[in-house]
Amino acid sequence: MIEGLLAEFLEDRSSHVEEAVRKAAAVEIMPRFRQLATHEVLEKSGPHDLVTVADRRAEEFLTEALPALLPGSVVVGEEAVAADPSSYDALDGDAPVWIVDPVDGTRQFVRGEEGFCTLVALAHHGEVLASWTYGAALDLMAVAVRGRGATLNGQVIRSGAPAPGAVIEVATSHPDYTTDDQKRALLGLRTEGVSPRPCGSAGLEYLAVARGELDATAFSWELAWDHAAGLLLVTEAGGAHTTLTGEPFRITGGNALPFTAARDAATAERVRRLLAGE
Repeated sequence: MIEGLLAEFLEDRSSHVEEAVRKAAAVEIMPRFRQLATHEVLEKSGPHDLVTVADRRAEEFLTEALPALLPGSVVVGEEAVAADPSSYDALDGDAPVWIVDPVDGTRQFVRGEEGFCTLVALAHHGEVLASWTYGAALDLMAVAVRGRGATLNGQVIRSGAPAPGAVIEVATSHPDYTTDDQKRALLGLRTEGVSPRPCGSAGLEYLAVARGELDATAFSWELAWDHAAGLLLVTEAGGAHTTLTGEPFRITGGNALPFTAARDAATAERVRRLLAGE
């Protein structure tokens, strides 16, 4: 029953999700861009983990709008989970789940930079079915639907593969988010033929991979709102992802970290082997 409802929804109402995401950004995020007061920016776990009034208001907007589009669905949002960690358990439940990161790249948003986006993914029983990546300041809307490909501003995108022999560029986790073992694994990327750099907004890095502008990512954390939308986008554009042990990344957790997403399967395996020290 639920599978039929989801298929019908994706066929007929996917554009309504895009409209909701655009409206959340237009109403709650962009009016605050480069206009934040000091008291509207707070630290959560530390100075690299920020939340703003825009994050909270946009998530509240989407938490109301998205279940209205798909009755019986629930929302797992970054800020709601920060307030109530048990709400993350909905990823393992029977209801369709909207996974929401209202402002991915909050540090960039706070600094007045354009490199932030809003991420929404629809999942069921741990499988991501559709995703929306919206870079409001950059006027970029990427949409992916499982088995139906990926588009950017309405145009089909394909990731392609790096040119033979080319140096591959890899966006990697910030050191502040990694354990000592993960730092050592990421250092394995510092080898001939690979150019690692710190990542910005995870959602926009995934979009760059899907567009063939970035060769791979290597991330050391697994929170679903950072990765669900982008991993489907990369996959539907022709890319691949793998954890340290060679298994696909699971949004429900328990992954062997770090993991990688890349323009093609061969690059994903190359990065995985470097991370694993093989």
